[in-house]
Amino acid sequence: MAKRKMILDLDTGIDDAMAIAYAVGAPDVDLIGIISSYGNCLVDQAAINSLQILELLGATDVPVFLGEPHSSTTEHFDVMPISQQIHGMNGIGDVNLPEPKRAVEKQSGVDFLIDAVHQYGADLTLVPTGPLTNLAEALEKAPDIASTIGNVTLMGGALTVPGNVSHYAEANINQDAEAGNAVFTSTMPLTMVGLDVTLRTLLTKTETQQWRDLKTTAGEKFADIVDYYIAAYDITSPDLHGCALHDPLAVGVSLDPSFVTTLDLNMYVQASGEDYGRTIGDPARLNDPTNVTVALTVDKDRYLKTFMNYLTTLFKAH
Repeated sequence: MAKRKMILDLDTGIDDAMAIAYAVGAPDVDLIGIISSYGNCLVDQAAINSLQILELLGATDVPVFLGEPHSSTTEHFDVMPISQQIHGMNGIGDVNLPEPKRAVEKQSGVDFLIDAVHQYGADLTLVPTGPLTNLAEALEKAPDIASTIGNVTLMGGALTVPGNVSHYAEANINQDAEAGNAVFTSTMPLTMVGLDVTLRTLLTKTETQQWRDLKTTAGEKFADIVDYYIAAYDITSPDLHGCALHDPLAVGVSLDPSFVTTLDLNMYVQASGEDYGRTIGDPARLNDPTNVTVALTVDKDRYLKTFMNYLTTLFKAH
């Protein structure tokens, strides 16, 4: 049992699946639960995907909880066509995995998060890799968690590069900019792992072939899932020559911040107008103590070596 505990908050698509594998494979943290979100797929599908991936990896002791099904300002959510193109209709590259034996937990994801913060305090790290709706809801319900939780390392936002759904906005933040703003302007300690660094951290079929060569179920299934992702990137972002490791990089940085160089900056999220979803410095708090650390550059070679070590070792056994 590791002293550090981790909760993932996932809209489980393909890079989220790799984030699960990184967290399960990391030797210095215990993954104590996954909260489901919406984005790459619907919240119920995301929960099933998480359970299936956990089962594939032999991590059936990790519970999965349902989070909020839509943003804080809407009553409904539809998956965007571009998300279906990149992640497949089922969120995991249209790869079929066995029905999970474990069911989704009855407790809500928001209540699970609040209880876990109260139980583990500074030893708990939360990694949200979808919209920040669940975290904003937990903050509203239990404001004390802002000063109790150890760290929140989120995949989302863009500071020094354009967004991926508009000129300014990154997809996760854009799904619920109001929730994002509530989180960014809170006192909660945040590390933003955005497009600034995730688009530099790439995986190719050279790496997925290494998994396929293991001749294990986990290795072959993950190779199938991620090859779908790489093929989608060949169409949507051919200049990258691989797929971005968005969500697993956030898990990696949460455990080893030295993977990235950072800037401390109080930020807010624009929640109206044409730059809806923009993550930018807050001019009203420029001289205040900072709660946000923004990743600006990444040691991509060392990160990829660690990523492949954790995942390949895990896949060998399953």
